[in-house]
Amino acid sequence: MQASVVQGRMNNPVMVVPGALQPLLELAKSAREVGLSPRTADLVHLRAAQVNGCSYCVDMHARDLKEAGETDERLFAVAAWREAPYFTEAERAALALTEAATRLSDRPDPVPDEVWEEAARHYDEPTLAALIIEIALINFWNRTTIAVRQVAGSGSG
Repeated sequence: MQASVVQGRMNNPVMVVPGALQPLLELAKSAREVGLSPRTADLVHLRAAQVNGCSYCVDMHARDLKEAGETDERLFAVAAWREAPYFTEAERAALALTEAATRLSDRPDPVPDEVWEEAARHYDEPTLAALIIEIALINFWNRTTIAVRQVAGSGSG
C-alpha cells in the first residue's frame, strides 16, 4: 500500500498576514517568563496537538521534547498519560486541563471543577495563567496549521 503524499494548501496564515506572528511570539514569551516549566509547556503542546490531530505540531513538539532530554518512555506515553506511570501529579493536572480546554464541545461543562481544582492545587495563579495561555496558543497553532494542511517536518510552511 502506497502512502498518499500530503501537500500543504498555503503558508501558515501568521506568515502571510503582516504583523500577525510577532504578537503570538511575544505572548508565548510572556507565558514562559512566569515560571511554568518549559517541559510542562511542551508536554501540553504535544498532547493538544495529538488531540487535535495536528501532525505538524505533534512532530515539532515531540522533537522539541526529545532535544530537551525527554525520555522515549514519556514521549511514547503522552497519548495515554492517564495509564502511564511516567508523569508527575502536576504534569497530570496540566494534561487533564489541556484535554478539557481543547475538547470544549465534548461535554456540557468543558472544564469541570475537579479538573480546574487539581490544576490550581499544583500551580499558583501566574503559572496557572501561563498554562492556560499555553493551551490556548497551541490550539490556535493547531487550527491554523490543520486548516492549511501544513506538512510535518516542513518548517514554517
